[in-house]
Amino acid sequence: MKAVTLRAHFDGENIRLDEACALEQDTPLTVTVWPKGEEEELRAGWDLVAATTLTGAYADDEPDYPLELIKEPNPDYEGR
Repeated sequence: MKAVTLRAHFDGENIRLDEACALEQDTPLTVTVWPKGEEEELRAGWDLVAATTLTGAYADDEPDYPLELIKEPNPDYEGR
């Protein structure tokens, strides 16, 4: 299984996944606890960190690749 990010919540006794995912017994997990009511603010911070890191992966003179160079488009891409 490849790594995935899933939304979940704590019901007072157990951590419950908010979406279906088939997990094998003893599958290693990483749990991030978001302070209640601050989820969106913290997620925006993580998004900024990710974007900054991604920006650092490219040089200032990185060429722009036009859409015409795509040989096989991803049919699931929504053009975000």
